[in-house]
Amino acid sequence: MDPTLITEVIRNRRTVKPGQMSDRPIDRDIIEEILQNANWAPTHGMTQPWRFKVYQGQSRHELANFLAATYKAITPPESFKQAKYDKFCVNPTRAGAVIAVGMKRQESGKITELDEIMAVACAVQNMHLTATAHGVGGFWSTNVAAISDEMRDCMGLAPNDRALGLFYLGYLSGDWPSSAREDIATKVTWA
Repeated sequence: MDPTLITEVIRNRRTVKPGQMSDRPIDRDIIEEILQNANWAPTHGMTQPWRFKVYQGQSRHELANFLAATYKAITPPESFKQAKYDKFCVNPTRAGAVIAVGMKRQESGKITELDEIMAVACAVQNMHLTATAHGVGGFWSTNVAAISDEMRDCMGLAPNDRALGLFYLGYLSGDWPSSAREDIATKVTWA
């Protein structure tokens, strides 16, 4: 293996929000590869807690309606923001595909919930890197509707399980964004 290839993908990965995406469909083969690579994430006790529901085509509009209705239903009137509601109505339709991300708890509970959540986060990182390798932007949204009990139920998960957000996938409508990081030396101590 050439380690420079993974380094290149990692350093080119970007958060690309739905407003930066075109609604150009994403080939099913690419989505299946993204999901297969998610399935290879590290997992304590091989619980493989990640669960996914894929929205494409018309189902993205149904998801948008569901998110807007959920936001309205679970948000106290004094906290409701029309602009946020409006984004829920359109964001899923701007992406080529949206993947709901969930976590299924191990029935015995031997593996901690935190370990299970971290395993799902690793799966999402695999998704993001695979999307990047295909020139597809990604965005993991963990807004209030995307992590709600209503979303969990919509995914067909049990009350002990969790909805952990939505992963938006889309080809960019403009140029690939650039980014920078602080020097790693500012974040590391050696013992």
